[in-house]
Amino acid sequence: MSNYDTVVLDIEGTITPITFVHETLFPYVTSGLKAFLDRVWDSPELKDQIELLRKQAKQDVDNKLSEAKLIPTEAEASPEEIKSSVIENINWQMKADRKIGALKSFQGYMWKEGYESGELRGVIYDDVLPRLDQWIAEGKKIYIYSSGSVPAQKLLVGFSTKGDLSKYFSGYFDTKIGLKIEPESYKKIAQEINKECSSILFVSDNIKEIVAANEV
Repeated sequence: MSNYDTVVLDIEGTITPITFVHETLFPYVTSGLKAFLDRVWDSPELKDQIELLRKQAKQDVDNKLSEAKLIPTEAEASPEEIKSSVIENINWQMKADRKIGALKSFQGYMWKEGYESGELRGVIYDDVLPRLDQWIAEGKKIYIYSSGSVPAQKLLVGFSTKGDLSKYFSGYFDTKIGLKIEPESYKKIAQEINKECSSILFVSDNIKEIVAANEV
């Protein structure tokens, strides 16, 4: 495809190694979750994140998902009981590698502390920066579409091993716009950025996503 003026990039396996996500980012959450909850327990933002998880948990229970359990409210349980329930919920969802908005939002919220402290740095493939420079020099617009939340995407490229790459990107999309294996998601992205689907190059390591994008 040569007649494109817009690029939409996946993250995992495309601009960053899958191993970085599964061997660094995910363990950062699971291994540090209890200490993180203790440290920021009184934060209003944490309360909002837990409420998202609570609503998702109720939906999962209503849908009779195996292992799904409700997360109690502050009126129903002690802080320690709520923390234990949140930890169990997140560990269950991460073990299943769910692409659920509430989970992705919480992960991004927790990673923010790691990136800002310098403990985390988004690993970027060596060939990514030259390609970004080339596309920008050619006048192309570059976007990201990932199952990770938009805040998590911005952290990864903003605090990367290649420096702050946020200047290269004109926008970000996550699964709020739709699942990545559904053609309709790519139509919505094209509408959002006011481009014809035929003028967009989508780059991913996942053949199912490529097929979905190619159907529009």
